[in-house]
Amino acid sequence: MKKYGILNPALNGALSRLGHTDLVFVVDCGMPIPLDVPVVDLTLVQGIPRLEDVLDALLAELVFEGCIAASEVKNLTAEPWLTARFADIQYISHAKLKELSTSAKLIIRTGEATPYANVALICGVAF
Repeated sequence: MKKYGILNPALNGALSRLGHTDLVFVVDCGMPIPLDVPVVDLTLVQGIPRLEDVLDALLAELVFEGCIAASEVKNLTAEPWLTARFADIQYISHAKLKELSTSAKLIIRTGEATPYANVALICGVAF
C-alpha cells in the first residue's frame, strides 16, 4: 500500500498516463463535463474535497508548466487560490474554458462550490 501522496487508485492511474503538454482540468462540482473525456470524480458532498486541497495534492506529485483559468474568476474568492500556486496564469472567458475542456486528457471533479473555481493545468516535464 502507498504510504503517501495521492491514494485514490483511479486518480493515480489517470495521472500516470499523462504526458508533456496534456491538459488536466480540476473543476468545481457544477462544471459541465464533456462526454468523451475521462473523469475522476472526487466529489463527496458540496464543498468536499475543496479545489485547493486537490491542487495541492496534484502539485506535490506532478510538474505543470502552465495554468489557464476563467477571466471571470478575477476578484472572486477562488482567484487567490490560483495566484498563490501559479506565477503565470493565462485567463480566457469561462465559455472558452468550457470549450477547451473538450480537449482535456483528464478532468478531476471536486466538491468545490465556489463560482468559477475551475482550472486547466498544462503538464510539464521533470527534466
